[in-house]
Amino acid sequence: MENIKKSHVEFIPVFKKSFLHPRYWGSWLAVGAFAAIALVPPRLRDPVLGSLGRMAGKLARSARRRAQINLLYCLPEVPEEEREKIIDEMFATAPQSMVMMAELALRPHKVQPRVHWQGRELIDQLREAQQNVIFLVPHGWAVDIPAMVLASEGQKMAAMFHNQRNPVMDYVWNRVRRRFGGRMHARNDGIKPFISSVRQGYWGYYLPDQDHGAEHSEFVDFFATYKATLPAVGRLMKVCRAKVVPLFPVYDSKSHSLTIHLRPPMDDLLDADDVTLARRMNEEVEIFVRPNPEQYTWILKLLKTRRPGETEPYDRQELYPKK
Repeated sequence: MENIKKSHVEFIPVFKKSFLHPRYWGSWLAVGAFAAIALVPPRLRDPVLGSLGRMAGKLARSARRRAQINLLYCLPEVPEEEREKIIDEMFATAPQSMVMMAELALRPHKVQPRVHWQGRELIDQLREAQQNVIFLVPHGWAVDIPAMVLASEGQKMAAMFHNQRNPVMDYVWNRVRRRFGGRMHARNDGIKPFISSVRQGYWGYYLPDQDHGAEHSEFVDFFATYKATLPAVGRLMKVCRAKVVPLFPVYDSKSHSLTIHLRPPMDDLLDADDVTLARRMNEEVEIFVRPNPEQYTWILKLLKTRRPGETEPYDRQELYPKK
């Protein structure tokens, strides 16, 4: 059997016999190890995962270089020594957050008491009003957990995603995401299935900070630099008749808990032009990330698309040259 789409509406991860081929045995061992670690109490596993993450961050030179360049452009006022510490803590936070996600899938009753909401009343008000909702969620390492928690409470959720190259990891990761229900929409299928789900009452999950190229984007401020930003959320708000609610999860390895920060609906976008829409999206990312820079996925090519005549930062050989 293959990964199929149910009536071309949603992506359903389906197990394939080819996943048992020896070339995937390493992947299955990694999945098993991940599941085993998730069953270890977080007070024991988090220090170990943090140390392993920092070590991996020293070895993953390409990913670290992208983070270094992003932080140089975005937070130049921060001394380089502090930026390096942010990167170390980012690599520590990554496995800690991901294992919490695995633990949530395996033992939800153990994780739910460690999930705290700032602004939970917004969720209750929107649900009571039967309001269509699109969450604006910057790329954090714990990005999938809030959607899973809401789905575990019975809220219908819909999200868009990119398939991973490794088919076994793609299958397992999306099975975990769908542990409590909800719809997954592959980005290759376009935006229409996602819009349809939100209009049907599914609460949408939209990540605003990916670089989609210059064609439909606006070049607007992003921290201390600028970024090609797709102003799609304003159009989604109108066509889905939805409230856009900024959301950001922050994992605390000391208390082994996740705090989900919510901000008021972005009602000021209704009549905004594309430049204003794009800038407001980036502004919400900044508000969330500045106090918690280690939670953000700085390893992404956030600044790939530049204005004509300007060199892509990651192609600048003089910046953090590879050794």
